[in-house]
Amino acid sequence: MKDKILEGTTTVGITCKDGVVFASERRASMGNLVAHKVAEKIFKIDDHIATTIAGSVAGAQNLMKIISAEVSLYRMRNGAPINIEAAGSLAANILSSNPMYVQTLLGGVDEKGPAIYSLDPAGGMIKDTFISTGSGSTFAYGVLEDRFHEDIDVDEGIDLAIRSIKSATERDTYSGNGYLVAKVDENGFKMLDNEEVEERLKNMNL
Repeated sequence: MKDKILEGTTTVGITCKDGVVFASERRASMGNLVAHKVAEKIFKIDDHIATTIAGSVAGAQNLMKIISAEVSLYRMRNGAPINIEAAGSLAANILSSNPMYVQTLLGGVDEKGPAIYSLDPAGGMIKDTFISTGSGSTFAYGVLEDRFHEDIDVDEGIDLAIRSIKSATERDTYSGNGYLVAKVDENGFKMLDNEEVEERLKNMNL
């Protein structure tokens, strides 16, 4: 039996001066079928690391379990958390040895500061300031390119991430059904609740 594929997905990662922000919509599509309306696409890997996923459901879930376990083992063995680049390299090595139909954003904050990496299904790894994946990424990038600046902070980054996902859901038929938004800063990982996201949308007049 073939893995289910999350064909309709938009995820966003933004590197800010004081942390990182991730956002996605919640629709999972298979062709023209809306398979799920509450898909989880953002995952906490450690207190200082988060990821987003797009692609095969089984592959994504398996990859998240492996990365989480390896990051936990690193912390236990070394008595310190893994840095973001090393975590990205770990995920890249897993994918290069066993390619999966998954595209992942991995990022967080360590002693070097905030960072986000994009990982392709074969283990390619690229660092960037802002990244979007999935079927709605073209529309998300339009907003990101227009509004991102080097001094952006997490609070502003959250609004930018929401704007970019909103743009994707309005133009990409495979993206929709709400928002997931998370941040990682000096206080660790936090998933925003729906009420805060809706309040921010109202204040932005979107």
